[in-house]
Amino acid sequence: MIKMLLGEQEQFLSYNGEILIFHLSKTKHAEGAADKTMNLCVRRMTFNRDTKLFVQKSSGVFSMRASHLKMEIICCSCTTDSRTGIILPCILLKKKKRNNVFTYLILLLHSSNQFEQSFHFKLDYEVKEDIRLFAGPSVLWRHANKLFYISSNTCTVLSAPVHLSSVVWTGEIEDEGTVVLGIRTACLPEGEDEDEFSTLDRTIWGSEFFGYAIESQKMLTGTCFMPHAYSRVVSSVYVCKNEILKKQLRISLVAVTHKNQLIWFQDGLPKGVCELPYEKPYSVKPAVTSGKELLFIVSFASGNICVVQRRDSLQVASKWQEVKSLLVDDFIGSGSEQLLLLFKDDSNSDVLSTFKITDLGAVNYASNINYKHVVPAAEGLQENGLLTVRALETRLQAGFTSVQELQQHLRLKKRVILESCRALIDLVEERTHILPTAKEEGLVSLWDDVENPPHSLSKETSLASKVPEHFIEKLWQRVVGDSLVIGVKLTESFYLSLSDVSLSLVMDQNFSSTSPIIKCQNKIIKLNKAFSALAVSPCQTEPPPKKMKLDLHSKNDLKKEFSKRCSRVQLDETKTVTAVTNLSPLLAFHRVCCIVLLHAKKQKHLQESKKITVLCGKILLSLEDISNGKYSVTMLRDNSYCTGSMEDIHAVLAVSVRFSFQIVSSDCTLTPVNSWLLGEMECTPFKEYHDNVFCHKAGNVYGTVFNWTLKNPFEGVLTLFCRNLTVLFQCLHSLTRVLPPSCDVKLLTSGSKGVLTEQLALALEKEMLTSRSLFFSKESKAENSFTWGNEPGKKISDAPVASLLDSEEGVQQFRKKFQNEREESVLSMNQTMNGALYQELALKIAEAQLSSDMIVWRLSKS
Repeated sequence: MIKMLLGEQEQFLSYNGEILIFHLSKTKHAEGAADKTMNLCVRRMTFNRDTKLFVQKSSGVFSMRASHLKMEIICCSCTTDSRTGIILPCILLKKKKRNNVFTYLILLLHSSNQFEQSFHFKLDYEVKEDIRLFAGPSVLWRHANKLFYISSNTCTVLSAPVHLSSVVWTGEIEDEGTVVLGIRTACLPEGEDEDEFSTLDRTIWGSEFFGYAIESQKMLTGTCFMPHAYSRVVSSVYVCKNEILKKQLRISLVAVTHKNQLIWFQDGLPKGVCELPYEKPYSVKPAVTSGKELLFIVSFASGNICVVQRRDSLQVASKWQEVKSLLVDDFIGSGSEQLLLLFKDDSNSDVLSTFKITDLGAVNYASNINYKHVVPAAEGLQENGLLTVRALETRLQAGFTSVQELQQHLRLKKRVILESCRALIDLVEERTHILPTAKEEGLVSLWDDVENPPHSLSKETSLASKVPEHFIEKLWQRVVGDSLVIGVKLTESFYLSLSDVSLSLVMDQNFSSTSPIIKCQNKIIKLNKAFSALAVSPCQTEPPPKKMKLDLHSKNDLKKEFSKRCSRVQLDETKTVTAVTNLSPLLAFHRVCCIVLLHAKKQKHLQESKKITVLCGKILLSLEDISNGKYSVTMLRDNSYCTGSMEDIHAVLAVSVRFSFQIVSSDCTLTPVNSWLLGEMECTPFKEYHDNVFCHKAGNVYGTVFNWTLKNPFEGVLTLFCRNLTVLFQCLHSLTRVLPPSCDVKLLTSGSKGVLTEQLALALEKEMLTSRSLFFSKESKAENSFTWGNEPGKKISDAPVASLLDSEEGVQQFRKKFQNEREESVLSMNQTMNGALYQELALKIAEAQLSSDMIVWRLSKS
């Protein structure tokens, strides 16, 4: 039988909302015989929100041979394991032998409570000053005013070529990796490029800041952090933000000083200062609470703690005394961070007996509060908070409605001004001004509309010329390989009222007596600027074209081949519709002119829509222009970005085939994918869409567009837009060489879940509107077929009333007749309809339900 004797030394660490308590102990047999084994024990403690106490979740033990050795826990921290990219708890242990040789062990703790020895190293001196653990895991320390470090990759102690008096911060800097910020005696080597003010500054104070990049072994200018004048007083630093703007390092940080101050620095200049309530501050760390508020927690040598808020100015928000340990994590599982304060209590051996959890807001748990007596107050507070939130939501909704009304009013004023300008232009040019129709202005007729009969393509084309030209902002064309891409950019007001959009190319009638139409097989690609997300969804095809076949010796035979040519249509958030067709048959004419028509469904009422055709314009093609590269796509590198107009990007995506793959890794993060895109594939992001990258690598893969979206560090979706399957297989073959063997790559054949979910919502909305039209149809055909239940066979009269308005008696008679008919309409609620109308509406409902069911099936397969 073995019993554990607890040691006096304990270390606390927060990890994923849990508290890890480490301590060393020796084992002793029941007979009293000493054992030569030293155990490193760990307990995982979690906060129970029901009992308001910390309970033990699990524990683990790591045994070591420790004959004639004195062991000690130096420090512990959460660091990144460079092999997998996962953040794990890391512990640094020290063994001391009799001949003054010190052995240091670095251990990693896994989720199964298993310890793993990462590496060890020996020194002939004891490490005491500025010890830091960072990614790798790696260890950094200061000894005899020199900087030393060792990592799991090298397992060799290295020395930095600098002399320093202290280390105030260690962390990650963009494009530099791990950086050490230290203080050293002022020195100015010959040829150092620094301004005169900085040189004078550190000459006066006798010390200076410096930065040292561990990986690149490069020195960084200290003035980008803080002025050298503060190097004599700063004791600890926390870097809040760092980024590269215009090839310059921009840094925001806070620093605590020996003068009992906390100072905010931005781009190397002080922006705010706060007097601290206690003396000798030695560290500062951040916390982000539920209100997304950034707090700075300052620890003092006396065991006191204070919290500083940064609002309009830096100010102390709260303070505590006799604190044994301070941890920051999400202990209650709310999704934001809280502070855990462990207080000194000599009367209780349990380290978690006296504590406090708070975020300086709604969260406030303490070990000395009896929660049974404060539950009613808490419920009352929660009820008051709920009422406050509802009142704020009502005010927010009212404000949003007011904003919408103002926007609608501004749009109306804009339309009036534009229509006035067009009328003035027509007047100057002696043309007849055509006013917009009531439907285009969003007006509803008081009388029944007569449904337009179907018409042929020639009539549709002539009708298209009557559509105002201001609906079309731009018409463009590009040549990509053997494909011709035509794009039409629509105005916002026109675009929002359309659905089922497609394009047609019609040969100009000067080339033949019959206008051949190029068949369009349509699909929609949405390109979102805000998040750079690519999505693909199908849409309806156009009516069947006339049949033709190709013969270069006959124009009539040439027209017939156009039916076999396919084009694709895309629609994106920039309101641009594009179509793709084969270029070579068009070039057989040497010089050709095509008419571009846009087909769509335009919303007529809430439930109904009407098919329209818009004449977009004409495009001219010639072998000379194409040979001179007039319509070619240009994609070049410029300062780590891919240049190219919006038309070029649309053209590349239009001729590409889209494939999406779900990549899942069980034990490693997917950081190699991004490195593969930017490195081996030589990709650069578009300036307009940073998440989409363009491949510049020579060979078949050139021109491929990638989109890499991470759902979490272990799962992501890679979307490729490539010319053909050969390019796809080459990209996948190159990708599998850099992915870990345990990765699972799955082809998403039904589209991404986000796109399918959006399509399902739209389909269900259409299904609901179609169902409503069964009962509330306002079409004239329905009204003519409705009869009223109280007087069968009687219909509301629509007789001419002009003759009744000639006299006062006639007006009174018309008013009485109108009042009677209105009362009959209101009182007669029992409606019937004929079978033909019911059959038509039932067919529409069935089609809408079939569309919804198909999307649900695709969603279940994705």
